[in-house]
Amino acid sequence: MILTLPISQPLLRWLRAAVSGSASPVREPGTPDRPPAINELYHARRLHLVRLAVLMVDDLGTAEDIVQDVFAALYRRHGAELRSVADPDAYLTSGVMNAARSALRRRRTARAYVPPPPGTAPAAEDQMLLGEGDREVLAALGELTVRQRQVMVLRYWSELSEQEIAEVLHVSRGTVKSTAHRALALLRGLLGERR
Repeated sequence: MILTLPISQPLLRWLRAAVSGSASPVREPGTPDRPPAINELYHARRLHLVRLAVLMVDDLGTAEDIVQDVFAALYRRHGAELRSVADPDAYLTSGVMNAARSALRRRRTARAYVPPPPGTAPAAEDQMLLGEGDREVLAALGELTVRQRQVMVLRYWSELSEQEIAEVLHVSRGTVKSTAHRALALLRGLLGERR
């Protein structure tokens, strides 16, 4: 589908001159030497800029928002008559390209974010099968640091020696001993408080 818009003659001449690269567009006698007002420019260039933005961001809604934001920025900065802009078309094209790149960066960042996995909750029947003492020990283990918890589980659940734990965790045997000592002291304190 081809959409045709009515374009004023001065705007049409200005656009032809801008596309052909000639320095000064041909003007009717008596017309002021000025770029088109923002309304004329909007009606003449919006669809082309939306198509450009769609090619960049591959989403019509985002492309329309980008073009609208660029036109709004042009209006805020230079007013409706655009007297201070030498080449509004280049300004708009550059603005659309920059905004499209920003949208792609935001999209890439949003897609790269991986939310943390939800915490796993034990099954209800597992909780019911545990005794009160077991639940207290598991709650106390949850308050240890990761390294302390690793050492305690490897030592008392997997029944590994201090040297084997050190090899598994890639730490020295002294680190395993001191971590186990601090973890046991903390567990005794936590379990003593709860009883």
